Amino acid sequence: MTTTMMTTTATAEPSTPTRPLPKLPNRTGTRIPARAQIMGWLLLVLLVVLLAVILIVRQFLHNDVDNQVTASLEQEAQEFAAFAATGRDPRTGQLLTTPEQLFGSYLGQQYPDRDEALIGVWRTPTGLHPLPQAQEDRIDRLAVDQALVNQIVAHPNNSGTIETPIGPMEWIKVRAQSEQGEESWFVVERYTAGAMAEANRTVQLLVLVSALGVGLAALSSWVVAGLILAPVRAVRQAAAEISEHDLTRRIPVEGRDDIAALADQFNAMLDRLEDAFRIQREFVDDAGHELRTPITIVRGNLELLGDDPAEREEVVRLCTDELDRMTRIVNDLLVLAKADRPDFVTPAPVPLAELTSDIEAKVRSLADRRWVLADIGEGQVMVDEQRITQAMVQLAQNAVQHTEQGSEIRIGSAAAGGTVSLWVTDHGPGVDPGEVEKIFDRFTHGSSHGKGGAGLGLAIVKAIADAHHGRVRVVSEPGRGATFGLELPAFPPHNPTEEVA
Repeated sequence: MTTTMMTTTATAEPSTPTRPLPKLPNRTGTRIPARAQIMGWLLLVLLVVLLAVILIVRQFLHNDVDNQVTASLEQEAQEFAAFAATGRDPRTGQLLTTPEQLFGSYLGQQYPDRDEALIGVWRTPTGLHPLPQAQEDRIDRLAVDQALVNQIVAHPNNSGTIETPIGPMEWIKVRAQSEQGEESWFVVERYTAGAMAEANRTVQLLVLVSALGVGLAALSSWVVAGLILAPVRAVRQAAAEISEHDLTRRIPVEGRDDIAALADQFNAMLDRLEDAFRIQREFVDDAGHELRTPITIVRGNLELLGDDPAEREEVVRLCTDELDRMTRIVNDLLVLAKADRPDFVTPAPVPLAELTSDIEAKVRSLADRRWVLADIGEGQVMVDEQRITQAMVQLAQNAVQHTEQGSEIRIGSAAAGGTVSLWVTDHGPGVDPGEVEKIFDRFTHGSSHGKGGAGLGLAIVKAIADAHHGRVRVVSEPGRGATFGLELPAFPPHNPTEEVA
């Protein structure tokens, strides 16, 4: 109908020709408008959630009723058992020798609830004799019903549930033995229909409120969906020119209305997508960069392995340590790409001298350089040994990348004033002062970066220093080498989350 009217108008009144919209490919799916789909899905989710809430609340209320009834029955049974254990009337002190005296004395002091019955039952040669105590006549009549009493007394269990003309009834019984040997039982009956009806009324009220909420949600979702979709057409037409293989183009933003806000958000989304694709490509390079270092150390130590048992034991220890570190490097790359973990480091007491010696032994296999162990600090420090080793090996690898074969690289450590320092010094091109802060960002290179690497190594070093409540120190002059060092507290403060816990 609409198409016919538009064609007739165009024939009667010539207009400026417009560019036809591109023909959409044949697609399967619904023709329901997006506005109606948004409203429908929102209502569906809301209905599912409300239904789940109603069912959970209903189950909770019913369980609560059951628990209260069970607790009430057990309390009554315990009170009677305590009374029967004394065997005397508390008012007169008289000894209670018969079941009739026992039940009469106890029931005379009780005032049962409206949906409760307390019954004393004893057996004589003529049959069972119930002595009930109840507020309501209908419950009192059921309490003396011989068939019901026989069913409870003959039941092998001490508690159970029976369907009665006035609804479900839960019961519990306590056996009482008199001095004459007569069998007797104290029975507590609780009719749950009233409590369940109250719970069901609460559920019905919740259903009514939920239905009202669904109606309001339907109206509001229809209005909101219309407001949201209003600027979509204009943005879609502009976004159609952006290729999925070219994420560098952006939608021009004009004004400050909803369309401009939507365009801003769309451009921001493209920025995030472009960054995500870039980081994803760099991440593959970073993984190779990080895993090559421990592999080189293991291979170098194995190639130089001699016949000395002590040397073999030391090499096996170093290689095993590096294999463990390789596993952690893979996890660290994922952590740096996403977020910091609270268990990124696990500090433990470590001899600084032994730690420095191990680091120097490991880095010698990185490349053909003149490695010098300049200083060795003394004392115990509280650090994560593998993380510190990872950081120092990374700094050594960084020095290798910025120096030539045979160049001197110095490694040292010191401890003073509650601070431990470890450093690596090279004679490479140095670092431009304007790049000192930038080179520790993830996936960032300095202007004089060496061969290989994807810019993640120094970011890992900085993350390790930060996790130890320390910092990375850089001392450099362009053309005269650089010193990269870690300055850490010898005994870092406790994790705040651990103190709270």
